[in-house]
Amino acid sequence: MDPAGRVGPEHASDPAQGQFFLAHAVRVVTEGRYPFFTDLMNYPDGVNLMANTSMYGLTVPMVPVTMLLGPPVSFAVMITVGLAGTATAWYFVLSRHIVSSRLAAAVGGAFCGFCPAMLGHGNWHPNIVSQFLVPFIVWRVLVMCRPGPRPVRDGLILAALVVYQVFINEEILLFAALASGVFLAIYVAQRRELLRPAWKPLLAGLAVCAVVAGALLAYPLYVQFSGPQSYSGLKEAVPDHGNDIAAYFNAGSTTLGGDAEANKGLAPNYSEENAFFGWPLVVLLVVTVAWLRRDVLVRSLAATGLIFAVLSLGEELRWRGHDLFPGPWALLVHVPLLDSVVPTRFGLITSAVVGVLLAVATDRALTDRVAEPQRRLRRRAWVAALLIALVPLTPLPYREVGRPPVPAFITSGQWRPYVAPGQTLVPLPLPDLGSSDGLRWAASQNLEFAIPRGYFLGPRNGVDGDPGGFGAPPTVTSTLLNRVASSGQPRSVGEETKRRVEDDLRYWNAAIIVLPVEHRRADPLRTTVEEILGPAQRVDDVWLWDVRPLTTR
Repeated sequence: MDPAGRVGPEHASDPAQGQFFLAHAVRVVTEGRYPFFTDLMNYPDGVNLMANTSMYGLTVPMVPVTMLLGPPVSFAVMITVGLAGTATAWYFVLSRHIVSSRLAAAVGGAFCGFCPAMLGHGNWHPNIVSQFLVPFIVWRVLVMCRPGPRPVRDGLILAALVVYQVFINEEILLFAALASGVFLAIYVAQRRELLRPAWKPLLAGLAVCAVVAGALLAYPLYVQFSGPQSYSGLKEAVPDHGNDIAAYFNAGSTTLGGDAEANKGLAPNYSEENAFFGWPLVVLLVVTVAWLRRDVLVRSLAATGLIFAVLSLGEELRWRGHDLFPGPWALLVHVPLLDSVVPTRFGLITSAVVGVLLAVATDRALTDRVAEPQRRLRRRAWVAALLIALVPLTPLPYREVGRPPVPAFITSGQWRPYVAPGQTLVPLPLPDLGSSDGLRWAASQNLEFAIPRGYFLGPRNGVDGDPGGFGAPPTVTSTLLNRVASSGQPRSVGEETKRRVEDDLRYWNAAIIVLPVEHRRADPLRTTVEEILGPAQRVDDVWLWDVRPLTTR
């Protein structure tokens, strides 16, 4: 009800970044701004938007909503459409191509769209929960294996889906490709007679897709991997981001049967709960696979889901925080492309597979032709089992907390006389991984002013091609003020530090420094900055330092 004033209790930086990208999409559409790089964040070095989750496949269609209702509302709409759209897309594909019962398709689609893994990302990552193209991508790959091949047509359709998915989230596209490849390999290994008639049309269709999609994506991917502020791999930025084995046996924190306290330590953080099926569902899956073990589809799905569940455990397998032994991911983490994957997210693949398994099993229970008393008993038993397994996973409203409003000094436009084009407005605390209010300030003003630093992925040392990390490399100013903001204690500043801070302000071409009066660390931050730059002036609801005389010499 209040997207601008409420946010999830952790990782508020992700929604702020999403709002920034929504505002940037408006400028791309209405002003023709370059879409793949911006210096409006992390000025003057900028941010490689292809190497970040700029989500143009979502933010561009949302431009009318963003312009009419603002980035916070637009962000909430993206989340809603992403979750519901994913469930609907899976229902559509399942009901038309996999199962005959619409109820079975609804069970599978609902789980794929609203399973604990999707809910875990829902308050933060619209690019992750917007998987509505994934079932169509997977289905088009499978279609290529059928008799009567039309490789050009099929390849063109798949290429269109692939290109669009790249501009939603590349990691999810990689997951869809890996899952499709693993599933097909397992399926064909059990039915080898299918290989001969299938491999030629499949390769032909994939070749057409690769040529067309490759041509369309060549320049954006060049910018991503070789352009300014590009980076190589995220292993050091997300170390040890795997699931605990026990995570699969607990219910998700955002579900009826979940317990956020009990789940602590079983996932990298609250926004990465990519498992959390709960004991009842795990037992039901084991029973289901045993019941339908003669079905090659069920066996292939089960093996695919299990493989990615194991990979989601990361480099070191753990049980409730206790290290057991290295996992298979340790052998793959340095492979190109895979070195940018967050391993816990392989649980998203397992979750989608579970949704399809539930749909197939429900369809078998409802439609298998057996004697009437046995049929009635099977239906009732299956419905009861589904309720026992899935009711604890019923989604609950997200936990939320208040966040500071954008200062009236910003929303009223009082900043405008101070900040000329090419200059920056420096928010305090400085925009960083744990402090993203400045991104919301800029988004609220349609990015009409630039900010230094920010929350983004870039080369850790600021050198193109270095390993990736979060935010800009530390400077004297950022280190000093971050310590003050985290500790709540002002710091004494020597002459050398003062000179280094002034150098940073010149590098950022800063016009003004802005600190909200009501910020919980306002007093120590104000005291520290005043020791460097002299007294602040009170303007409306902020403390202001006009540093133009210093930076425009």
